[in-house]
Amino acid sequence: MSNVVVLDNGGGLIKAGQGGERDPAVVIPNCLYRPLTSKKFLHPSTTTEEDLTSAAIRRPIDRGYLINPDLQRDIWSHLLNSLLHVSPSSSSLLLTEPLFSLPSIQRSTDELIFEDFGFNSLFVADSPSLVHLYESSRRPDSLLSEAQCSLVVDCGFSFTHVAPVFQNCTLNYGVKRIDLGGKALTNYLKELVSYRSINVMDETFLMDDVKEKLCFVSLDVETDLQIARKQGKDNLFRCTYVLPDGVTHKKGYVKDPEAAQRHLRASPSAAMEPNKETYQLETIAKTEERKRVDLTKNEFDLINERFLVPEMIFQPADLGMNEAGLAECIVRAVNSCHPYLRPVLYQSIILTGGSTLFPRFAERLQKDLRPLVPHEYQVKITTQNDPILDVWRGGSLLASSPNFESTCVTKAEYEEHGSARCRRRFFH
Repeated sequence: MSNVVVLDNGGGLIKAGQGGERDPAVVIPNCLYRPLTSKKFLHPSTTTEEDLTSAAIRRPIDRGYLINPDLQRDIWSHLLNSLLHVSPSSSSLLLTEPLFSLPSIQRSTDELIFEDFGFNSLFVADSPSLVHLYESSRRPDSLLSEAQCSLVVDCGFSFTHVAPVFQNCTLNYGVKRIDLGGKALTNYLKELVSYRSINVMDETFLMDDVKEKLCFVSLDVETDLQIARKQGKDNLFRCTYVLPDGVTHKKGYVKDPEAAQRHLRASPSAAMEPNKETYQLETIAKTEERKRVDLTKNEFDLINERFLVPEMIFQPADLGMNEAGLAECIVRAVNSCHPYLRPVLYQSIILTGGSTLFPRFAERLQKDLRPLVPHEYQVKITTQNDPILDVWRGGSLLASSPNFESTCVTKAEYEEHGSARCRRRFFH
């Protein structure tokens, strides 16, 4: 059996390593970037601390699909030769691919793998089936493992998929998609901060860090908006993010990490709706404070942006988007399946993807989902230990199975039959 390279080729991060290992050997951004100090685009490094302030970014994947094969070839070549140190000609490849990928994109991907890199064989898998495989192996006594059925909610970089999985196969007719992911959330946060504080529209890496460190999911948006209006110590959400200066520190950081976590320890009764007189005084104070803002300072404050940004996933219609919220999307996906599967699907919801790492994400989803589900069904939501890496771990588990090689498409079969016929084996 040849070496198997497992490649989870996400829109935001590439996770790569050898099949059978516990964790991927390399996790890098799936992009090239050009810092202000450089005249050419560079490959992301796993070791050096780069100053990424106002760095220009080129990505081969847009909205989840491959749009620039030449750029993807450049990134994969650096990954395989300089980071993994593997020889494609003596290796097989297990590649993750988004659901409903277009035939032209599949053909371009196959040309990259077999003609440009010369891999021995290829197996293409989708993320939901790999997540289901990993979770069922991790919890062999659970309902998910016994029924071989689950509902995978994948909130990734480019979009959110709700996918029913039955016996390690994704039921394509039941898959629902929301065109919102981590990239859209970061862009929305950039717009809010640029409008209210300082211009950060070019600071993609920086605002990604702000989003990951400070944003959280609100369990009661109305109450939290009232708290966000308060002044001083009564405002549990105000926190300060310090920008990098390029000299003493090349990365931004939270000024007071303890204050940034105050909202998690506060009781719901702490929010009291202010009376009209108090509200008018606060409005005047805010107006005066806004006039005194020093735009030269190396920091900015976040208040209600912290929970309004993740709120996009649950209420995209509030921003004028013609999209269903996550809870409604789950109900539609379950109702597309056979009635016998529905109670099992509601009890086997798995959250994966980097956007599910927001604090209180699962609690908010449970709160929104319960009123939409028939009362005789139980709702159980499982959060993965590492939602970013567990897709790769499922691929690593699959690559180490005894009959993996027999399920792959070999280079000889690709050359004889072509891409379209070989792809039928992967149920896409």
